[in-house]
Amino acid sequence: MNTAGHSEATARRGLELTPFRGLRYDPDRVGSLAAVTSPPYDVVVRPDGLHQLQDADPYNIVRLILPQATTSTARTEQAAGTLRRWLSEGILTADAEPALYVYEQRHADGMLQRGLIGTLRVSEPSEGIVLPHEDVIPHIVADRAALMRATHANLEPLLLTYRGNGTAAEIVDRTAQRSPLLSTTTENGYGHRLWAITDPAETARVQADLARHQALIADGHHRWATYLRLHAEHPSPSPWDHGLVLLVDTARYPLRVRAIHRLLHGLPVAQALAALDGRFRVQRLTVPLPEALDALADAACAGNAFLLAGDGAFHLVDRPDPALLDRTIPADRPAAWRTLDATVLHATLLDHVWHIPEDDPARVAYIHDTAATVAKAERDGGTAVLLHPVREDVVRDLARQGVTMPRKSTSFGPKPASGLVLRALDI
Repeated sequence: MNTAGHSEATARRGLELTPFRGLRYDPDRVGSLAAVTSPPYDVVVRPDGLHQLQDADPYNIVRLILPQATTSTARTEQAAGTLRRWLSEGILTADAEPALYVYEQRHADGMLQRGLIGTLRVSEPSEGIVLPHEDVIPHIVADRAALMRATHANLEPLLLTYRGNGTAAEIVDRTAQRSPLLSTTTENGYGHRLWAITDPAETARVQADLARHQALIADGHHRWATYLRLHAEHPSPSPWDHGLVLLVDTARYPLRVRAIHRLLHGLPVAQALAALDGRFRVQRLTVPLPEALDALADAACAGNAFLLAGDGAFHLVDRPDPALLDRTIPADRPAAWRTLDATVLHATLLDHVWHIPEDDPARVAYIHDTAATVAKAERDGGTAVLLHPVREDVVRDLARQGVTMPRKSTSFGPKPASGLVLRALDI
């Protein structure tokens, strides 16, 4: 754990975002741009979702980011071969000149998000420029590294946030008044548009503004850890000195922060509840999911709270025994970390009450969709643990202190669609 802390004022170097020649689908060679996109690889967790994306178009990006084969080596070789074939066939083509790309997502519910896609200089956490807030799982980093080595490409941008509201944000908004390079609407109702900034003067102004800032990893900790690993493997200067990112100024375009829920396999709800007796307060709720989530939000204002589901009802779990927390939660962390719901879930409930290893995929699944988590728990006889989301300012403050949250504590969104712009390292 690094507790040195990284204030924005003390970061020695700021964000260094560089133009690149984006690799994009030729719209005349695919069914539609929407049909070749995908959510980020770590959101496509259900086999039915994967198959739906594969069936949407033979060139869907999921065939690169989640290749299907029996071994890790076969998967990476398959992805590399697929990418080579799509390049030779002109399915994917490189833009003529390097650019920073303005990317917009818009939804009918009023959500509007704009940011910059470019290649960011890879920096160590000790530099205080790119701040992680979650731990990573080593085997996932190894998997992503093998895929990037084999394809020699960054196949999808990770999501970073900073707070600026300065020159870069002004240029982003001004660019978005032009005609876009592409425009499409995906199945989830989001409209996506992309523009290119190629003027050297504009690029220089963006870079000068960003150089004064640090960024928080909102989504993509494993990909950033992969960038760090590959950067360490290749002596500088090399293409691995940079990695593909989407950088969003949340002073102008706040992200939505949602919780990531847990599905506990092999733990029936009755057994989970029995273990809580005398340790937490438990209330049975016979209400629909939206009302149960409202009750969770109210309880979370007063302290740690969770919703358990999987037996046809919801169980509000709150008011933990203070002595239990004192025994189970490390005392050498900031108070803001010790009181996180995710901390109590992992350190107290999983480790000491239910005795479930958090890093065992056979026992714990991490699912973004609330209703899907409940439905799968009911179908499989497991326990869904629903969490209330953490505020972005809490996440950022902890990250600046050099303190990482329990893995999969947050879900920032909307996440960038994969497949709109890629980066080939040898182009």
